[in-house]
Amino acid sequence: MTEQPEAGRPGAEQVEERRPSLWTAAGAWRGVLIAVGIFALTRVAQLLILVWLGSAAADGTSLRGRLLVWDAGWFLRVAVDGYPHSYTYDTQHVLQGNELAFFPLYPMLIRGFAAIGLSAQSAALLVSWTASIAAAVALHLLGTTLYGKRTGWALVAICCSAPVSVVLSMAYSEALFLALVAGMLVAAHRQVWWAAGLLGLGAALTRPTGAAAALALAVAALMAVRRNPRKPWPPLLAAAVAMAGVPLFLAWVGWRVGDWSAWFRIQTAGWGTSFDYGRSTWLFLSDTLSRGDGWIPMSVALILLAALAAAGVALAGRPWPPLAVYGVVAMVLVYGQAGFYHSKPRLLLPVLLTLLPAAVAAARARPRVAVLAITAWAAFGLWYGAYLITIWPYTL
Repeated sequence: MTEQPEAGRPGAEQVEERRPSLWTAAGAWRGVLIAVGIFALTRVAQLLILVWLGSAAADGTSLRGRLLVWDAGWFLRVAVDGYPHSYTYDTQHVLQGNELAFFPLYPMLIRGFAAIGLSAQSAALLVSWTASIAAAVALHLLGTTLYGKRTGWALVAICCSAPVSVVLSMAYSEALFLALVAGMLVAAHRQVWWAAGLLGLGAALTRPTGAAAALALAVAALMAVRRNPRKPWPPLLAAAVAMAGVPLFLAWVGWRVGDWSAWFRIQTAGWGTSFDYGRSTWLFLSDTLSRGDGWIPMSVALILLAALAAAGVALAGRPWPPLAVYGVVAMVLVYGQAGFYHSKPRLLLPVLLTLLPAAVAAARARPRVAVLAITAWAAFGLWYGAYLITIWPYTL
């Protein structure tokens, strides 16, 4: 049967008290537990694939060690030692990247859990896994409030088994960011402004793309004020709180170092990250598709093109404007910046706009067809992410 959008679909203007309870629409405890169960299946499957590929790699790295590589080390150093007070230079006095490039909320949570007796590494994984469960619930609620509970379940399955969704099990900040952004969008759509503002601020203090989430919340707030100009302050205050997050952290880094451009200089020195209006992405796609012979660069190029196409399909369907704004701005930030090309699929994971067409299509398809299609997607996505952290030698 085709799933019919509910009365609270994107763009529909209706009085808040007439909306059905989101908890009821999402299937109450049964619906939420199904979403968590779907997420758990993806994690168990990926861990099994990691064990299999790890035994084939035979490099002596444990499963736990694979989940604590690369950026995890930076987060752990912030959590244990705090932020440095200045720039970092090598022996030739060349500027290097340091911990000031990493936003504070995730390492703060690691430090909080470590304070109760856990090791920093265990705390980092616990925060990430807990945030992943919260993200699964928030994704289900988001899909439900926008379209219906079948879309919510499909969104959980597609997002949590996407290529590079392995970071949801790693000591990375993507799981926390995804939970906060999805939760913020749910709260804004249901007009729970205090929650939307706090979740938006949390997202802005987790990753720089939190600026895109804050802008989306501002759009939702303006829509709410237009509908009800007599009560403008709750939505506008929520948007202001969220929009303050990224500028405040960048200003704090500048004050700490004594250079207001410090965060940007550290990013460029350490990871080659700078906004070049998509020039680097264009050159990567052009070179890879015309002369490349490595399958990882080719697969990344195809993922980037597929994400653009999916975003176009999603926008053609006229999604809820704040979700569209968040997705478009986040994609501009990902495609418009220079940096490691193989990190871009990871950065695209929380950009929910690219997953929306597949989730809506799966919800409308016959259950058997939807399950088979998502299973095929998951088989590739879960293996791909596991391959990248066991066989592929470079950072995500």
